[in-house]
Amino acid sequence: MLDNIRIVLVETSHTGNMGSTARAMKTMGLSNLYLVNPLVQPDSHSIALSAGASDVIGNATIVNSLDEALEGCKLVIGTSARSRTLSWPMVEPRECGVKAVNQAKESPVAIVFGRERVGLTNEELQKCQYHLYIPTNPEYGSLNLAMAVQLASYEIRMAYLALDEKNTVKSEDDEVEYPPSEDVERFYVHLESVLNESGFIRKAHPGLIMSKLRRLFTRAHIETQELHILRGILTSMEKWAKK
Repeated sequence: MLDNIRIVLVETSHTGNMGSTARAMKTMGLSNLYLVNPLVQPDSHSIALSAGASDVIGNATIVNSLDEALEGCKLVIGTSARSRTLSWPMVEPRECGVKAVNQAKESPVAIVFGRERVGLTNEELQKCQYHLYIPTNPEYGSLNLAMAVQLASYEIRMAYLALDEKNTVKSEDDEVEYPPSEDVERFYVHLESVLNESGFIRKAHPGLIMSKLRRLFTRAHIETQELHILRGILTSMEKWAKK
């Protein structure tokens, strides 16, 4: 189950953070590390700071884009340390752990951490169903990358250890099937195309229409069957427009 949980680091600029992240992961039983377009490659410094978790570094999957790292994931949670223009469904570390463990029984899960200085972009955060917020001291909320990974990894392990005889932990989510990240992204591409062709979105002045629609569907946490219905509606509209 824990092998189904990916810790994703986006454009990490310090190899030491890769090593410290690997150490934080391994102490909590996690081993699936993804590095998205790292600005530096893992080196001897990262191995040294991994303190025995060199296998996590050595087996890390290095990809060029966040979409590649999220492929197959039906739950994506991105870390966000500041408020954004558009509010998004938020979870704290404990709820993040429960959601991750419950979903990991069925499919891959990604917990995404951004760049050391600026975090994740708004576009990257919009690929996530939830934003993970760590309620630190408001007067001093400075957490480095590895600390944030350690907190999230700890709560994942606590949720894993809390599994009952039915292999579940308490969650508000029903036992339903959710689509993988790449299917959701294809839906948004399809939706934007139809809205552009219909004139609903003006290409010269698109505004925040797609961002707000992403937030709406993310908040609804669309199920696989619901996504199929929405894609079918869009296809039907395209056929009707051609007639």
